[in-house]
Amino acid sequence: MRRTRIFASIIAASTLILAGCGTADETATPAPGASGALTPIKLQLQWFYQAQFAGYIAAVDQGFYKEQGLDVELIEGGVDIVPQTVLAQGKADYAVAWVPKALASREQGAGITDVGQIFARSGTYQVAWADSGIKTAADLKGKKVGNWGFGNEFELFAGMTKAGIDPGKDVTLVQQQFDMQALLKKEIDAAQAMSYNEYAQLLEAKNPATGKLYTAADFSIIDWKTEGSSMLQDAVWANTEKLDDPAYQQQTVKFLTATIQGWAFCRDNAEKCRDLVIAKGSKLGKSHQLWQMNEVNKLIWPATGGIGVIDEAAWKQTVDISQTTKNQTGDSVLTKAPEGLAYTNDYINKAVEAAKTAGVDVNGTGFAPATVTLEEGGA
Repeated sequence: MRRTRIFASIIAASTLILAGCGTADETATPAPGASGALTPIKLQLQWFYQAQFAGYIAAVDQGFYKEQGLDVELIEGGVDIVPQTVLAQGKADYAVAWVPKALASREQGAGITDVGQIFARSGTYQVAWADSGIKTAADLKGKKVGNWGFGNEFELFAGMTKAGIDPGKDVTLVQQQFDMQALLKKEIDAAQAMSYNEYAQLLEAKNPATGKLYTAADFSIIDWKTEGSSMLQDAVWANTEKLDDPAYQQQTVKFLTATIQGWAFCRDNAEKCRDLVIAKGSKLGKSHQLWQMNEVNKLIWPATGGIGVIDEAAWKQTVDISQTTKNQTGDSVLTKAPEGLAYTNDYINKAVEAAKTAGVDVNGTGFAPATVTLEEGGA
């Protein structure tokens, strides 16, 4: 009963707030849910199903999107899928993508706009053995440094550059697979890892010397947030041209409102969301997915200005690094500052207000991370 009342309140709040999104004429596309039928929506995810996308999975499963008049289909990502390109080509209505990669696509002509910065913080680490002497970016000089490439390397390169290291001369760069085997085998000195994924793989591995799992004490972490070279990551991107359509504007607010509900649900129900992700078909184990859910929540909560609201300082830092940092081939993410409507808080602000009015905690100031015990192999 309580949940039904909350849904009804959210819909009412959304309707009131959407009045500021524009007024469609008689020939315009009807607002989502206006005729009583659900509006079909396709959301392109950035990678395979995992807790990184739990909030969207929960919003579907818990009926949050349907309560907003939307029938949302989640499209799984993969190695060869570029979400922002799928969106720009009109094959999806929204997409989840890292900001630097999406901005690079914009510079190449993709008409997309960041309308919801779900991850407020970067989850990228560079991890080394605790006895390696590698504690900061400056310590990477002369070392074998693994990285994934494909646009994932710029926080690392910015951190090294800031520390006075020439990434093209002062380190040996090694193309790293999307796992931690090269570090575990000591083929490289430092490996790229996401806090919510690859780092956990280390703690799920058995130390052959002890027969027990490795612990955090066995490793040292370079956190790019601490080094000052972090960049914005998972965001919801919309079609820029379609944002001129009042119906799409309203749809975007409704989509973001339900998305906020989904992520708030996963903040408060981490184990339930872990189970939803596994039921969706993730190949990762239960303890790994719970770790990932917990770590992803840390990247979102607390959200001082409201979940999804873009912080201008963080945006500027991302853009500055994208323009000034060069990788080993001398390329930067961007050749100039983004033009046009690269981002807007207009729709997420309306969504935050709609959710808040209905009683959803949009800030999560009381969020406290859990302690997750990993099992061997993430089982």
